[in-house]
Amino acid sequence: MTTAERAADLLSRLSRAERLAMLHQAAPAVGRLGLAAFRTGTEGLHGVSWLGTATVFPQPVGLAATWDPSLVRRVGDAVATEVRAKHAADPSVSLNVWAPVVNPLRHPAWGRTEEGYSEDPHLAAQLGTAFSAGLRGDHPRVWKTVPTLKHFLAYGNETDRAVTSSSLSLRTLHELELPAYRAAIEAGVAGAVMPSYNLVNGRPNHVARELLDELRRWAPGSVAVVSDAGAPTNLVVGERYYADHVASHAAALRAGVDSFTDNDADAEPTTARLTTALEQGLLTDDDVDRAVLRLLELRIRTGELDGDADPWAAVGADAIDLPAHRELAREAVARSVVVLANDGRLLPLARPGRVAVVGPLADLVLTDWYSGTPPYAVGLASALSERYPEADVTVATGADTVALRALSTGAYVTVSTDGAVVTATAPRADGATHFEVTDWGDGVLTLRSAASGRLLTGAGWILRADADRVGGWVAQETFRRHHHTDGTWSLQHVGSGRWVRVQHGTATLVAEAHRPEDAERFAWRTVRSGLVDVAAAAASADVVLVVAGNDPHVAGRETEDRPHLRLPVATTEVWRTAREACDRAVLVVTSSYPYVLGPETADADAVVWSSHGGQELGHGLVDVLAGDVEPSGRLAQGWPATEEQPGDLLDYDQAAQGATYRYGADDGAFPFGHGLSYTTVAYEELVLDRPELGAPAPTHDHPALGPTRSTADDGETVGARVTVRNTGRRPVDELVQLYSLADDPVPDGADRSASGGLPIPRPRRLLLAYARVHLEPGEAREVVLRSDVTRLAVWDVAASVPGAPEDWVHVGALRVQPGRYTLAAGRSSADLPLRATLTVTGVEPGPRPFAGSAVPAIAATHTDGLVLSDLAPEAGAVLEVAPGRAHGVARYDRVVLQGAASVTLRLASARPVHGAVGIEARTGGTWRRLGAVPAPVVGPDEGTAARYRWDQVTTALADAPEGVTDLRVVLPAGARLAELAFA
Repeated sequence: MTTAERAADLLSRLSRAERLAMLHQAAPAVGRLGLAAFRTGTEGLHGVSWLGTATVFPQPVGLAATWDPSLVRRVGDAVATEVRAKHAADPSVSLNVWAPVVNPLRHPAWGRTEEGYSEDPHLAAQLGTAFSAGLRGDHPRVWKTVPTLKHFLAYGNETDRAVTSSSLSLRTLHELELPAYRAAIEAGVAGAVMPSYNLVNGRPNHVARELLDELRRWAPGSVAVVSDAGAPTNLVVGERYYADHVASHAAALRAGVDSFTDNDADAEPTTARLTTALEQGLLTDDDVDRAVLRLLELRIRTGELDGDADPWAAVGADAIDLPAHRELAREAVARSVVVLANDGRLLPLARPGRVAVVGPLADLVLTDWYSGTPPYAVGLASALSERYPEADVTVATGADTVALRALSTGAYVTVSTDGAVVTATAPRADGATHFEVTDWGDGVLTLRSAASGRLLTGAGWILRADADRVGGWVAQETFRRHHHTDGTWSLQHVGSGRWVRVQHGTATLVAEAHRPEDAERFAWRTVRSGLVDVAAAAASADVVLVVAGNDPHVAGRETEDRPHLRLPVATTEVWRTAREACDRAVLVVTSSYPYVLGPETADADAVVWSSHGGQELGHGLVDVLAGDVEPSGRLAQGWPATEEQPGDLLDYDQAAQGATYRYGADDGAFPFGHGLSYTTVAYEELVLDRPELGAPAPTHDHPALGPTRSTADDGETVGARVTVRNTGRRPVDELVQLYSLADDPVPDGADRSASGGLPIPRPRRLLLAYARVHLEPGEAREVVLRSDVTRLAVWDVAASVPGAPEDWVHVGALRVQPGRYTLAAGRSSADLPLRATLTVTGVEPGPRPFAGSAVPAIAATHTDGLVLSDLAPEAGAVLEVAPGRAHGVARYDRVVLQGAASVTLRLASARPVHGAVGIEARTGGTWRRLGAVPAPVVGPDEGTAARYRWDQVTTALADAPEGVTDLRVVLPAGARLAELAFA
């Protein structure tokens, strides 16, 4: 039997109660059918998380810098092996893996930047597909694990993430968001998807049926949808989109959510709500059966019912931290290292005599929330000592060593050797009273006890000094200090917001005071200056490496966006101190995200970046710094030059903001695709294998990004032959990149038949393809990059695809506009020395016949001051005036109104509206009023009920213009527009 047939057979033998029980994340066993207890979700973002020792690979943003899908696939395969090993040791470990994250990295302030791959959705899709393929395995029937794509859709802010609505135009939806998910689904290597917490265009993603339907249309088989944790409850509690949990759960199931991750392991609230929904007629048994079938297919894919016939059953519990996984982890780090800047004086390192490694991450390996427990960890300084055993490697973290004397007791804070006891009882300052204080920026500190060697933590409110690292869903190891006017200091525990005080009687330090006035006051004595240590280490060194970056649990992580994009002031002071003491200095940044590097670090001889690379971080970095491995990492997310450049974190319209490499007029400090090697490469020639081809028919397909999607000369692809030459003395692995560059768009109101720019503006730059080529010194090679011409398409609201579903998602189509396109090749999105012209032939579509037809309001060519919002709670989309705007304008270009005597608008009001809806046409460059339509009246007690009360309002038109014209509708604040019909 097929997987679908086996699932249907199982379903037929389940009772209604058993079926309902399977809809919760923690599904009970059904022993009579051989079904064990099952739980969706094992975290495996870059290694197995939260289940003890496991190989820790670089963060996804680092893996993406390899631009190597084959390497990313191998990492996914290794993660799947270790998930299988954990499952062998404990069968409750789920083989449904909640990874990868394919959300485009549209803004570097997003707290979860470390989890994604790229600002380019197609590159993110390609790498996410590769990781998914590794997780899935290569057996034709039984999956090694079942990957889950996260987080669907338009999720890129942590600030109020569960209640904010991402406003997406149809172009943003189809050109920037949906492509990130499509490739893995179409390839059949992702068996599940997790909706994101946020809303899209006013509707929570967990009830966005049309979006989930679109996703499932891509799949060759079934796709399960698993909710994010607590999201079903949030439909009522946080988002307040539904009045009660019965209605919200029923809506989520109808929309396509199959598994409810809610109330931890307690399934009773979920099953009770769904049972009541069945009883009230909000759900049918067919709704339940569809979801259970998809979950059963997911489980069958894992080999759960195959016994010894499961080809992956041979993976034993000892398949953790395998030698091959260690080697792969080191390779992945080295391949992900990006040389951002290099004047050639210091890198690659000559055999050093004396090296100073300074800064908070000098020899520290940090892990993030979705990391496992590494079996070992090698920092940069340790790896340097290993690589250069004859060298004198000195470490100075820059942390001050302090002693704290509590004024209430007159004694110093002291720590027991095991860190379990922290009291203000020491009569004098000695080793047991010393703390190393690291400033992570914006007043956030960690204090490491010299006595225990571990961090001070406020977990459980009684302070201890026994934490190995900053960690936890809410970090417990960070503090802020408050300076009083009398020169004393108080400490606030960041995680709880409570202030530290000293208990009477025991003199124990506890985090429980509510006000700074009630906090303990400390005399803060600096026993040893960290900057003095840095200066001494740097002054005696031949070269200094300043290692800066972030702690992944501080100032940017899940639930917390970054406060800014700058390096912490304390870190720049470490750099300045080291650089002023030694004129041979390299800045090494190890971070989860890009920084804006200001003038303070502009005098670095070289700047090198790595993500938090896991257990082999030090080895991989030194492999590149020493030149044992040629640097090949390239940025999959550009580094801005200013904090303003990325735009507004909560604004998802990248085109309007000029954000990301696609739309930005400024290339930034280090652009998308950038990365240096230790040699020079000349780009000599670009030749297209066909300088002209025909425009394909409009489509809803998103062609995959890749160097050779198709080698067939089938009329739909164009090949670019790029000749590159290594003009230096070292070998190189060059990443050859091909882009489309936009000409200026047609000015508003200009003749669209004129030559020059295309009617619908295209991205300023668009990655079409890339390929790696290895070149020995002096060697020249021709690299062939092939791209599907559909990659040039833009979303055209006036285009259509025959047979497309009739929902808001499919208003319009991807269309390649006839015209001239500039293709450019080079080493980054901002360094493209070669150009060639591609001509796409075809005929621009004619005007839109509005007379005698009904038009969805969202089919506007251009909007200003409007956003898409929900037509009804579960389906449809309309136009609404954006918050804070007095009115909004929807423009419909190149329409024919001739013969229309009236217009009927389908209107609703979100709140009382002042003014009418204006209908205007453009004749000879001047707009004139054709009519005005009064908005529906909202009663004082209607509240949000009027939001979905749609009225058909008709008004006569004054002399509809002849021929082709542009139409615009002016909506006053509060008005909502669903449709225009001209008669």
